Amino acid sequence: MHFQIKRDTLLKSLNIAHNIIERKNTLPILSNVLLEAKNNRLTIVATDLDLVFHDEIQELKIIQDGSTTTSATVLHDLLRKLTSNLDVTFNLKDENKLNISAENSKFNLLCLPVNNFPNFSDNFNGEGINLNKKTFLSLLNKTKISMSNDETRHYLNGIFVHTAESNDKLYLTAVATDSHRLSSSSMPVESTTNLKPFILPKKTVFQLCSLLEEADEKILLNSSDTKIQFKIGNSIITSKIIDGKFPDYQKVVPKNNTKILSINRKDFINSVERVITVSIDRKEGVKITIDKDKVQLFVNSSSSGEGKETLKANYNSETLTVSFNSRYLLDIASEIEDENISMNLNDAVSPVLILDKSDKQSYFVIMPMKI
Repeated sequence: MHFQIKRDTLLKSLNIAHNIIERKNTLPILSNVLLEAKNNRLTIVATDLDLVFHDEIQELKIIQDGSTTTSATVLHDLLRKLTSNLDVTFNLKDENKLNISAENSKFNLLCLPVNNFPNFSDNFNGEGINLNKKTFLSLLNKTKISMSNDETRHYLNGIFVHTAESNDKLYLTAVATDSHRLSSSSMPVESTTNLKPFILPKKTVFQLCSLLEEADEKILLNSSDTKIQFKIGNSIITSKIIDGKFPDYQKVVPKNNTKILSINRKDFINSVERVITVSIDRKEGVKITIDKDKVQLFVNSSSSGEGKETLKANYNSETLTVSFNSRYLLDIASEIEDENISMNLNDAVSPVLILDKSDKQSYFVIMPMKI
C-alpha cells in the first residue's frame, strides 16, 4: 500500500474514527483503524463492535493498492500536530510497519494484520428514509440533553426514535428522558418505508452529531432487526440498537397545565447563570417565584452564600413558587429557538411543560425539585 493524501482531508475522517474505537479494549485490533487503498479511493473503518464508522475518500493519489490497520489514536494525534494542508505519504513497506512522511517529518507506525479486523455484513432491507441534515441534527440536539446516565436502566441511555402520522403527514419523532426531564422533537418525512421503533445508543448519538456538524449532504436512514444505519455522503455509521422497551412517555406529558409563564430566553439564561454562581454544585436548585409581571430567581447555598435576581415576565395566574435543577433549565433554554420561553405550570410539584413557539414540533418536560 502506497498513497499520498492531504493532511486535512484524512484528519476530517480520523476525527470521527478515533472517537469510535475503544481505548481500553482487551482486543488490540479494536484500537486500530483499517486503511484500504483500492479502486482510486481510500476506505477507512473504525469500530468498537457495537458501532461502525465507514468512510471513503477519493481525493488522493494511489501509487500502490493495499491495506493495513494501525493505531487510530496515534495516527489522529500525529495528523493533528502536522501543519495544515500538508501532503502526507503513506507507504506500507512490510506487514508490520507503516511509513508516514510529510515535509521534514518521518514516522513508522506499528500495524496489525487486516485479517484480524472484524468483518461486518449487514442486511438492511427497504429503500430507507431520506432526512434533511439540518433538521435531523436539530432534532438530535434537542433530545440528547435528556438522555440518562443511569446504567441500571439501559433503555434510557439513548434516544427513542419512531414514526407517527399526524394530519395525514408522516413524522419522525425522537424522545429522551432521564425521569427528571424529557425532550421530544419531530420532523416531517416523505417515506412509505415501515421503520420499526428503536433506541439509538448515547455514543452513537454523539458521534452522529459530530459527523453531521461537518456534513452538507442529505441522510439516508435504514434499519434491520438489530441495527440502524445512517449514510451521509461517503460516510456510513452503523450501530446496534438498545435492546429494551422505552416507557410510554406520553403519559408524563402534562395536558392540563393552565398557568402560563412567558419570559425572554436570553434574559432568563443570563439571570440563571448569574444567580447560580454562588453555588459550588451547579446541580443545586434555583427557586423561582412567579408573579403577574415578574419572576424572582433565588439560590441559597449553605457553603457559599445566596443570590437573587428579578426579571420582567408575563404570567396569567396567581403567585407560584417552584424550584428546578438549574442545569436542566439551562440545557432546555439553550435549545429554544424563539426569543421567549413558554412554561405551562400547574403547581409546585407537578411536571412543567416547556414550549418553543418557533418550533411547534418540539417540547420539553421538567420535574420540579424540593429545596
